[in-house]
Amino acid sequence: MPVYQQEQLLGLDDIQRVQQPPIHPDQSIQQRFEAFHALNPWVLRHLEALTQDCVAKGFRRVGIGMLFELLRWRYGEATHGDAFRLNNNFRSRYVRLLIERHPEWARLFETRALHAA
Repeated sequence: MPVYQQEQLLGLDDIQRVQQPPIHPDQSIQQRFEAFHALNPWVLRHLEALTQDCVAKGFRRVGIGMLFELLRWRYGEATHGDAFRLNNNFRSRYVRLLIERHPEWARLFETRALHAA
């Protein structure tokens, strides 16, 4: 059984309602990402599980957009349709965090230079 499905069987209860940090107009994308991630560490765990499932299935490339949409779908199932506000501006930050934690996945993701701090 794929790793992600195993984790699902262990419990969708790890999917929690998203907590949104206060927004300050002078914050950078990185600062907003760090505040969001601090309140929602389960998002990274699920992105890791989804990526590991892709690796187990032999994917040579993985798109963070696909992972975000899969997570949005799973969130909707786990919370009975609660709106999942996962900022697309955080995609590049999550990819870099995934690669930092799993350097062997660097070949899976395409990264570009960050334009905004």
